[in-house]
Amino acid sequence: MNVRELVFADLWLLWVLVPLLLAWAAARWALPRLLARRWAPSGAVRYSSVARLKRLPPSATLSLRRLVEALRLPALALLMLAMARPQTGHKLTQVTTEGVDIVLALDTSGSMQAVDLDADRPITSRRNRLEVAKDVVERFVARREHDQIGLVVFGAEAFTQCPLTLDHGIVATFLERVDIGVAGDATAIGSGLATAVKRLKDSPAKSKVVILLTDGRSNAGPIAPRTAAEIARTYGIKVYAVGAGTRGPAPFLVETVFGRRVVYQDVEIDEQGLREIAALTGGEYFRAEDRQALEGVYEEIDRLEKTEITMQSYMEYNERFRWFVLPALALLVGEVLLLGTRFRKLP
Repeated sequence: MNVRELVFADLWLLWVLVPLLLAWAAARWALPRLLARRWAPSGAVRYSSVARLKRLPPSATLSLRRLVEALRLPALALLMLAMARPQTGHKLTQVTTEGVDIVLALDTSGSMQAVDLDADRPITSRRNRLEVAKDVVERFVARREHDQIGLVVFGAEAFTQCPLTLDHGIVATFLERVDIGVAGDATAIGSGLATAVKRLKDSPAKSKVVILLTDGRSNAGPIAPRTAAEIARTYGIKVYAVGAGTRGPAPFLVETVFGRRVVYQDVEIDEQGLREIAALTGGEYFRAEDRQALEGVYEEIDRLEKTEITMQSYMEYNERFRWFVLPALALLVGEVLLLGTRFRKLP
């Protein structure tokens, strides 16, 4: 990034010179007038009346002469700025990043309809697991401004919803379109992880990460979760596994002829399998039983996977005191010429 800027190399001088200039201006113009009003000398010649003199209009020449005399004030101010050594130049900032390529693997199976993560809300107004997860994931994406991020969804099958990109607005748009059942109602954890690995295996990034979020146990797909984890390890891909959901029966909202009803069903998370996936790839396993815990999980992953940013700045400056000295000299010369000619004061 190339930026042109104006700086003052000796800016500290202004802290000394500005008060001196103000004091001089007060002593030169304000103080004499104030003293003249308080201690006006008595006249040597007495007049019977000065009423006629007071009715005379003020001299325009006198007013203009005072204005000309005041030209030395901006002239001195410009000279002070010149003494502070104004400089202009170019500041070149080069930013080098070693980003993290991240693929978010998101479970969209039927069990994600459970409404247990929004436990602080009335049960009839809670969001399902997928809606809560999408909200948390979107904020995580917004924090990773220097990283390429992709999105994989899986259910009975798995597919890439969004390839790796630095355009996080596109990622947010595709994330918004994810819905329960788009990839089937079953849970193919191995297929979801394998699809994410496929997106990352050829990436030149220094660090490659899959964040796998699921709420169940793998019961579909041709690839076993452990096999997908071993493939990920081969390509140096780290997997953070997140189990989302409460322990025990989970509440579901279902539509009946009598309106919406709450039904509890057992949804078991394969925690042991997710721990093995994370351990094989050098990642970690997290369990989130509510929205706050899920937010904490993604914040922890954000801290663990830091992007390295290197900034180098180059500055080249040129002295610009002439910009202030020349106008100041012009003002002073103009004052001398005008006071010696048109606005000359006779004794």
